[in-house]
Amino acid sequence: QVQLVESGGGSAQAGGSLRLSCKASGYTYSRLCVGWFRQGQGKEREGVASIFTGGGYTAYSDSVKGRFTISQDYGKNTVILQMSSLKPEDTAMYYCAARSPPCTPTMREDGYNNWGQGTQVTVSS
Repeated sequence: QVQLVESGGGSAQAGGSLRLSCKASGYTYSRLCVGWFRQGQGKEREGVASIFTGGGYTAYSDSVKGRFTISQDYGKNTVILQMSSLKPEDTAMYYCAARSPPCTPTMREDGYNNWGQGTQVTVSS
């Protein structure tokens, strides 16, 4: 079972930046599929970015492409979501999710079986 802890949420002005971290522990394999999801108030949860750690594969939803970057900190078992050019519509609870191999770094919720508790991001205009 993979344990995930998100951090780095908070408030920002439109056009600003925030950096979210997802620290993983408790897994056997050296590689994971990790996804970042978000859920705004009254909205369905959506995938925004995914990565296969160590493999260089990344993917983004159209809503964040060019503004968000997913990466990993190899030494800290941490996946980073760097968010720039923030918009008020980015306001949401952000979750990271993971699955040990075999896995596909998808932005579908059913691709993951381990979830963090979430971290709130609020962007004001």
